[in-house]
Amino acid sequence: MLKLSLEALQIIDAIDRRGSFSAAGKELHRVPSTISYTVAKLEDDLGVQVFERIGPKVSLTRAGQELLKEGRYLLKAAGDLESRVRRVASGWETELSIGMDSLFSPIGLKDDIDAFYEIADQTRLRIVHEALSGTWEALLDRRVDLLIGAAGEGPSGGGYIAVPMGSIPFIFAVAPTHPLAKAPEPLDTAELRAHRAISVADSARKLPPRTVGLVFGQDTLTVSDMRNKYEFQLAGLGFGFLPEPTARTALADGLLIEKKVHEPKPVETFYLAWRTGEDGAALKWWIDRVQKKEMLERLMLSPGH
Repeated sequence: MLKLSLEALQIIDAIDRRGSFSAAGKELHRVPSTISYTVAKLEDDLGVQVFERIGPKVSLTRAGQELLKEGRYLLKAAGDLESRVRRVASGWETELSIGMDSLFSPIGLKDDIDAFYEIADQTRLRIVHEALSGTWEALLDRRVDLLIGAAGEGPSGGGYIAVPMGSIPFIFAVAPTHPLAKAPEPLDTAELRAHRAISVADSARKLPPRTVGLVFGQDTLTVSDMRNKYEFQLAGLGFGFLPEPTARTALADGLLIEKKVHEPKPVETFYLAWRTGEDGAALKWWIDRVQKKEMLERLMLSPGH
């Protein structure tokens, strides 16, 4: 007879992430006595100590770490099985994860989300931000089910369908107070190397990360998303390429200055993408919805958002 249960693994996972029995109970909507009883029974059944208890805080023992490491694979497999069974029964996914490049703002999907919830059969939506190659990796690693606005062509090897959504031009911009603001144009590589660039970090974990507009050996301030890059350039902390729609208002107001460079950034094409063989009703709805609308301009980050 199995001494492990998915419920026990779920509780151990929550305790490890939250740091205490009480915090895990709040997350799982269980009273503390139920959490304590489940852990104590599991330790008794297995004959090992899973947690070290130091006051209100707890930490996994080495045996507990091994149990949770493998247990998380079981929890994910059980979740995937639940989704597949439910999809077979109703056609609708339990959860649909949408990945977007950090260049875009999810609030641009508000009307679409409202329309989706009116017809969706209890499908939960999850929207996550990735950057550059990280968007494609999230799709191939099954962390997301649909990409809306993935930058550039996807990695080789296939396994997905990609449809162009449109293209966005990028401009090289600096604040009026930046030393390059008054430099003669076009700016060459030597001039750029002498100053700091602002760069968005590629969120890829396995794929080779992309670098855009950087000179070898250059001082670089790396940020997590395009909004921070825009704000840092606005503050005069460095230079870089910005999407023209994002920079448009600041350029008109004189808060940024566009400069010509010897090596401009090409227009970037963005894609809608999903894995081949996926046929859930929620995924089909979003694919159909996004392809019927001009999305990119609506999703673009604008000042103040």
